[in-house]
Parts: sequence; structure tokens; C-alpha cells
Amino acid sequence: MAWKELFSTDIGLLSMFTIGFVVVMAGYLYNYAKRHIAEDERRSHG
Repeated sequence: MAWKELFSTDIGLLSMFTIGFVVVMAGYLYNYAKRHIAEDERRSHG
């Protein structure tokens, strides 16, 4: 029943969208930080 409500109601779909958005943002920020940390390390070891 909970799965049906999650995928068929407006609030359920909004919840899924929000959860997905947060997961994608976390992945983006992780990669962004990792890339810039590596770049700063290359500069400091120059």
C-alpha cells in the first residue's frame, strides 16, 4: 500500500523527486569537492 501511495499520489511523487534531487546534489558536490581538493594538492606540490 505504501508503494502504491508513493508512486500514485502527488505528495508521493514530490517526495520521490525531492529524494532523487538530494541524492544527485550530494553526488555532484562530492565530485566537485574531490576534484578541487586534487587540484589544490597538485598546485601545492607544484
